[in-house]
Amino acid sequence: MLLLAAGVTFFASLLLICFLFALRVREIETGRRFAPRLREASDREALHVKGLLYGMHVDLKKVPPLILHGGHVVLLFIAIEFARGARAASLSAHAFADFVSEKRNFRLRQTRSEFLRRVSQRRKRGGSGGE
Repeated sequence: MLLLAAGVTFFASLLLICFLFALRVREIETGRRFAPRLREASDREALHVKGLLYGMHVDLKKVPPLILHGGHVVLLFIAIEFARGARAASLSAHAFADFVSEKRNFRLRQTRSEFLRRVSQRRKRGGSGGE
């Protein structure tokens, strides 16, 4: 359907362009202009549209820096939110590690190993390396 509409538009435009060339040839042959008031009005309107397009072109030059600034702001927001989430996760991880850690319930008990007991006692007495 879209292809059909594009084809019809193309051939209609082609026929109108051919008609305008034929009209121009006829004007040159007869020396008379066809609808001079309509032409002047359409020329004024074309110049007005040209001015609007130029103004739009100047405004469109401002769009890429605005998009870049908006992207910067969005990226900054994402980075700050990610850092905030990472900080919260870090605090939660430390809290969880403290919860499961045995350090808060640690009691110094006597070791079962006879060797470790002797080494510990020797250090307390300040003994030297050879016995």
